[in-house]
Amino acid sequence: MNLNQQNIEDLISLCKENNQKAQFEIYNRYCKAMYNVAYRIVKNEHFAEDVMQEGFLKAFTKINDFKHEVAFGAWLKRIIVNYSIDFYKKNNQFKTEDFEKTLYKLEENEIDREEKLDFNDLKVKQVLETIQSLKYNYSMILTLFYIEGYDHEEISEILKISYANCRTTLSRAKESLRKKLNEL
Repeated sequence: MNLNQQNIEDLISLCKENNQKAQFEIYNRYCKAMYNVAYRIVKNEHFAEDVMQEGFLKAFTKINDFKHEVAFGAWLKRIIVNYSIDFYKKNNQFKTEDFEKTLYKLEENEIDREEKLDFNDLKVKQVLETIQSLKYNYSMILTLFYIEGYDHEEISEILKISYANCRTTLSRAKESLRKKLNEL
């Protein structure tokens, strides 16, 4: 049977035996999705490619740590997200804002119902570009929450911030995004 017809569990078993063809097959199956994850975080095509490849290398060296508690794609995505965030922080020429030092008081805002924007009229690309234009911690938390699908607890763990700060930062990020989208 060809490797491209193998199920993922069989390929993982072969990867644990350092089968390079199985590694290549897994890479081919997941590279586009993992590139997109890396790109949304590092915001550069070439760096995203590097981060993705380094993430795969790390995954293949740590493949024996994969315990099937989550889907393989989710496990791999977590590696890529963490590596992307580390890469971005290390290589960003601007000082990134420390999440813990940026504590915000969570306020309940009544949004004027007339000012509500009809988000259905906006194109996805506009929304993504607007998210990327926000300051780093807002952009990162919105990307992890809405695009990558992580919950508050997972984001807190990834970004090494408290659960309360995660919720507050997400709330502020949504408000900032809403304001920018209203300006469009």
